[in-house]
Amino acid sequence: MKSISSLSLLFIFLVFSSCASKRIQFEGLSFKQQLSTLFPNAKISEITIKDHFTDSYQVILSQPLDHHNPKAGHFDHYIYISHSGYQKPTVFITEGYSARPQTYELSSRLSANQVQVEYRFYGKSRPTPIPWNYLTNDQAIEDYHQIIKKLKLLYSGKFISTGISKGGETVLIYKSKYPKDIDIAVPYVAPLINTQEDPRTTTHINTVGTQECRDKIKAFQRALLENRIALLSEIKKHVTEKQLSFTEVSMEEALEYAALEFSFSFWQWGEKCEEIPEASATPKVLFDYINKVVGISFYSDASYHRYLPSFYQHARELGYYGFDFTPVKDLLKAVKSSSNLRFAPKGVDLTYNPNYIKKVRNYAEQKGNQILYIYGEYDTWASCRPSPQPHLDALMMVLPKGSHSTRIKDFPEADQQKIMNTLENWLKN
Repeated sequence: MKSISSLSLLFIFLVFSSCASKRIQFEGLSFKQQLSTLFPNAKISEITIKDHFTDSYQVILSQPLDHHNPKAGHFDHYIYISHSGYQKPTVFITEGYSARPQTYELSSRLSANQVQVEYRFYGKSRPTPIPWNYLTNDQAIEDYHQIIKKLKLLYSGKFISTGISKGGETVLIYKSKYPKDIDIAVPYVAPLINTQEDPRTTTHINTVGTQECRDKIKAFQRALLENRIALLSEIKKHVTEKQLSFTEVSMEEALEYAALEFSFSFWQWGEKCEEIPEASATPKVLFDYINKVVGISFYSDASYHRYLPSFYQHARELGYYGFDFTPVKDLLKAVKSSSNLRFAPKGVDLTYNPNYIKKVRNYAEQKGNQILYIYGEYDTWASCRPSPQPHLDALMMVLPKGSHSTRIKDFPEADQQKIMNTLENWLKN
């Protein structure tokens, strides 16, 4: 028994000595040198310091394509680290798409450190060509896990994971995979989608708001396609002016998809019913409004290629929504399917895994403690939010008539105080 006890003490001593040596190596170093110590093979460059931060850097990591097989190769992975204090909380942002340096709401409110991580294979972190088989949520989560492990050698405060929309969904996926990595999760307007064409979004569109407003939306959708020739003429003018190209998706398809998309985007972004043009409006007025709400450039070649990774992930693991043909079925000519698979990459496996998000939802609803959910009531994606069980230490905040742009600052003062009190209590525990 004595020999076993001695070995145990020796092991504990070595562990603590190892941890101490990792801490000590930062002493006397500048923040940039500390980052270089944490990420020895990264390219680190200073970026503009804003708001409450004292240091801000772009860090380009050489990230494994496959965390289980380093021989598969690497890609440049962009992250942005802004420093405030070693004992302060660290807001870890899981971007759903590309990233650009900006100060997030929670970082400002908590005077926290901030780490923005661009999602693998988006924005500047996109290899050419994209190796699609490595674009999985599990590989992305492993990206975050490895980064967090290193940052915890530098920061002693609590870690808060946050993200918006697809980024918020990633927060929940990450929390379900590595629950101990993050102390608090704050997903904004995050859907957890059930199928490749989740019917809850269509139900939402057909029941949200007033009947008068929903009827006006349908009349506008029909007006777009009843004035097809005139609208195509307006689109062509816009395309010429903005120097856009439409070879992947034709302009006729773009018009029909925009008409189908309109009801989803209208509620998603909190548009105003009184601003919807009458069906008798001029083609220019009709075009200007659909371009404002949906954006015809979304169907251009540039956007098509930009969002290929997103549609791949929605097809394979995340699920998505389908188009409701009902209001304009008799007017469609180019669009044949209600699916968004039209915008996914061609020639790759798009088999959908129905169990992936189901497991994430089960975790969030059954085990997801210290998760603060932010939603807007009218946002179409709010129809796909989870329903955490009452026994959980979680907070669901839904802004009445709020949209996909809903943030903490949009809530009434009393609700903002409730949110911040909850966060502060979690940070103390």
